[in-house]
Order: sequence, then structure tokens, then C-alpha cells
Amino acid sequence: MIHSYWAYLVLLVLVVAVINSIIGFSSNKSFSDKDLRISLFGLIFTHIQFLIGFILYFVSDRFAAWGELGMGVMKNSELRKLLVEHPLMITIAIALITIGWSKHKKELTDKRKFGKIAFFYGVGLLFILAVIPWNQWFA
Repeated sequence: MIHSYWAYLVLLVLVVAVINSIIGFSSNKSFSDKDLRISLFGLIFTHIQFLIGFILYFVSDRFAAWGELGMGVMKNSELRKLLVEHPLMITIAIALITIGWSKHKKELTDKRKFGKIAFFYGVGLLFILAVIPWNQWFA
């Protein structure tokens, strides 16, 4: 359950970070400590969620399906989503968010810092939203 509840916080922080960066980019604000912290919280929350999910992946009952079905998991759409698509896309999303964090630190102008955060965090957020198992979330 912590993986599901923490996901709400992750989504909230990522949405705030993306909106904050878009506003900062479009209004030519200076990149302040507040903006840095918002982006950093987005990075930290997503990494914590990734660790929770990584542990859950290997201890869940669904992981046993790999041993029972092997590559037959790919024929079952629900298992494929939970055991292949979700972890893969989330890993890519977290990698993009991490890249955005790293790239923003190397930028010299505030506008480009906001731009890196907005782009990479935004694409990562879209990837996350695309692979959330919504049918299980609202069940």
C-alpha cells in the first residue's frame, strides 16, 4: 500500500515542479533556492518511489508468474503491464528526471535551468502517467 500512497505524493511534487519550471521559464524569473528545492524534492520523491517499487517487484506474488509462465507473461496483458511495461517505463521516467536534474545544474542561465527541469521532468511525468495501472488504483 505504501507504493500506492507514496505515488500520490510523487505525482503532486512532480506536477508542482513542472508547473513551477514552466512558469519560471515563461516569466524569465531567476532560479531561486525555492525552485531548486522543489526540483530536488521531485527527484528525491521519485527515487524513493522507485526503491519501494523495486523491492515490491521482487517480493510480490505476481513476480512468481515469471517462474511459472516464463515468457508466457507477455501473452497476459495484465501481467505484462505489471511485470514488464510498468517497471520499464518507470525506470526510463526516473532516468529522464535524473538527467534533467543533472543537466539543469550545468546551465548558466536561469531560463535554461527552468527549461531543462520543465522538459525532462515533464516527459518523465508523462511516462509515469502513461503506465500507472489506473484500474487497480481506483478499485
